[in-house]
Amino acid sequence: MKLLRHGPAGAERPALLDTDGKIRDLSGVVADIAGETLSDEGLARLRAIDPASLPEVKPERIGACVARPGKFICVGLNYADHAKETGKAPPEEPILFMKATSAVVGPNDDIEIPHGSQKTDWEVELGVVIGTRAKYVSEDKALEHVAGYCVVNDVSERAFQSERGGQWTKGKSHDTFGPTGPWLVTRDEVADPQNLALWLDVDGLRRQTGSTATMIFGVAHLVSYISQFMTLEPGDIIATGTPPGVGMGIRPEPVFLKPGQVITLGIEGLGSQRQTTIEARD
Repeated sequence: MKLLRHGPAGAERPALLDTDGKIRDLSGVVADIAGETLSDEGLARLRAIDPASLPEVKPERIGACVARPGKFICVGLNYADHAKETGKAPPEEPILFMKATSAVVGPNDDIEIPHGSQKTDWEVELGVVIGTRAKYVSEDKALEHVAGYCVVNDVSERAFQSERGGQWTKGKSHDTFGPTGPWLVTRDEVADPQNLALWLDVDGLRRQTGSTATMIFGVAHLVSYISQFMTLEPGDIIATGTPPGVGMGIRPEPVFLKPGQVITLGIEGLGSQRQTTIEARD
């Protein structure tokens, strides 16, 4: 099942994508794609509905596939080749940092280049959406707490991240730095989250090509590991790291984003995104 949200920013409505590619409105069934809706029981109730019984909609905008995530947790340097291109050793334990939830936008919304930015960068990532509360869960039970998966672009300002002191969060959290979706694909439709192809293009030029098979720490390990430090709640998003090919790793000179560029990215079976870069709004 593929769940999504459609409509103007801040007023999105829940929907599902049927097998014919039609978007069916769920606003008469659930309040939003959040909370109990993401539990196994909530998803089972949605699966029991005949999509043809729901109104078809043709929205002008697709929003983030999860409403109001409580936490947006990111994993750094989780692909060995990406760690190498940044000049860092692969970590012995997952590197965790937080991205402000105010960065979350729809999959095709514009990306703002922050005021004073010279090093805004791209990162295609597999997003994991939590469906049921997870605290001190074992790795063999971890995936039972996952509602589904989605595409995330972990947009990053590298100077803010690494050259301004402190931790990575301020380089990761500008408005629009978290395009998410288009769909939340429920876990029953993803046979193996460790065997998904990822890609990202900038202005039609392929920059990233990878596979979740090369993650240092897999999804089950990450959910279990993170749950040892904080309780994961329904709707929380985990961005699981990016494969090589980010702008800061390009040689002989790094390449960064400027206003007026187009980024397209996607993950096998999870859909694709398209963003245009613009100057930051005040």
